[in-house]
Amino acid sequence: MTIQNTSSKESRLERGQRALEAIDGKAGRNVIEALADIAPDFATYLFEFPFGDIYSRPGLSLRDREIATIAALAAMGTAPPQLKVHIEAGLNVGLSREEITEILMQMAVYAGFPAALNGLFAAKEVYALREGGEEGASV
Repeated sequence: MTIQNTSSKESRLERGQRALEAIDGKAGRNVIEALADIAPDFATYLFEFPFGDIYSRPGLSLRDREIATIAALAAMGTAPPQLKVHIEAGLNVGLSREEITEILMQMAVYAGFPAALNGLFAAKEVYALREGGEEGASV
């Protein structure tokens, strides 16, 4: 699955909004809504650059992009809310729980056990929310 410009008239903002909805669903909307009262322009930047430009490029599927994103966020160890959003996104674009768990376990080798543990606990929380019928990790 890829998100590319389907119309020469589609703006970066429109393409980014479409991509965010396809990838993150409710979790993405939660992030945008949380920015509304503090930095609405930043929400526009999120739509345009990461989703309208980068996620919409050919070359990698959305699934592959989420593997890279989950690994990077877990390795950083400083972005648990964003990691949860992207674990949710990974599930939305076809990653299985087992694959996400393996990605996070792999981080123990390159980012250390604390990063892997934090990632696994973030995944556990997302999985539990999904089992409870609540989709979309919060900010």
